[in-house]
Amino acid sequence: MGTAVCADRAAEGKRGADRRGPRWGRLGCGALLALLLVLLVVRLTGLDAGTPLAVPVVLFPYAAVLDVLALAATLAVPALRSRPLVIGAALLTAAHLVLLVPRFIPDGRQHIPAQAPELRVATLNTHVGREDARALVRLVKSERIDVLAVQELPAAGIAALAEAGMSKVLPYEELQPENDSSLYSRIPLTRGGPLQADTTWPQTTAQVTVGGRAVRLVAVHTYYPLGDAKRWARDMTALTSVARDSGPDTVFLGDFNASLDHAPMRDLLASGGLTDTHAELGEGWARTWPAGKSLLPPLVQLDHVVHGPGLAGVSVGERTVPGTDHRAVIATLALLPADAD
Repeated sequence: MGTAVCADRAAEGKRGADRRGPRWGRLGCGALLALLLVLLVVRLTGLDAGTPLAVPVVLFPYAAVLDVLALAATLAVPALRSRPLVIGAALLTAAHLVLLVPRFIPDGRQHIPAQAPELRVATLNTHVGREDARALVRLVKSERIDVLAVQELPAAGIAALAEAGMSKVLPYEELQPENDSSLYSRIPLTRGGPLQADTTWPQTTAQVTVGGRAVRLVAVHTYYPLGDAKRWARDMTALTSVARDSGPDTVFLGDFNASLDHAPMRDLLASGGLTDTHAELGEGWARTWPAGKSLLPPLVQLDHVVHGPGLAGVSVGERTVPGTDHRAVIATLALLPADAD
């Protein structure tokens, strides 16, 4: 008799455990979907501007991956299968895809004439001059760079690049080590100096003449959200004001400490009529940071080449330079006929 009672109790305990397992699994899946929903709301409403939410929103593309995995799990795993979870995962997946898929579709609206003048630009955060100077010079040579924007380049870094032969390949310079960003160019630079904008660090600007047209360059380095989100947002707002008043032949390139999922970055692009070259060419998930500092590959894109409507992207890519924690971004831009602006 006692043995039968013990057996019944054991069976009842097992049935209870079997019921608790799926319940906890569904609760965990629901909690994950709730977090993904919060991130989606932040992305849609721009709550990241000037707030600590600017840090997690940079991972927004990864949330889309988690959405797809959660949807697959709720459909394939019986213990997780429930109508609310399936519907929630499906709606989140659809919302993420609507926001992200356009970045993977090349913008074919602009016709680039075969003989359009081209400008090949690059940008690199040198990690306070820790980049391998000779490797950077070799990169400039092999990629036939016309203009190079550098950030976090102190006087010692400038000296190292000079010793490595940078002046032989890019002889024209607008060097502002005290202001954090500088420009090197194969083409003569004019109207150079600090940008008139209320940013944490003065941005460096100059012009080059390509195909008889003056192209304005702005070497960008903003503050970082992890350090002070409000300062970062103020920097982005200041650059947005500059972009709004810039002409169609303008290129902003550098370390924006922002991704395309940050509201201030989207405001900058929209207000200035600017185009992110990666998104324009369907390279929507480039990753430039962190590089070379851990076993992890680069996770997010903080470095960009963006341009006005007088130009169009021809190619874009990333390259690794030893010593720095960012990947270089290299882009070829074509000047469109004036009536195509």
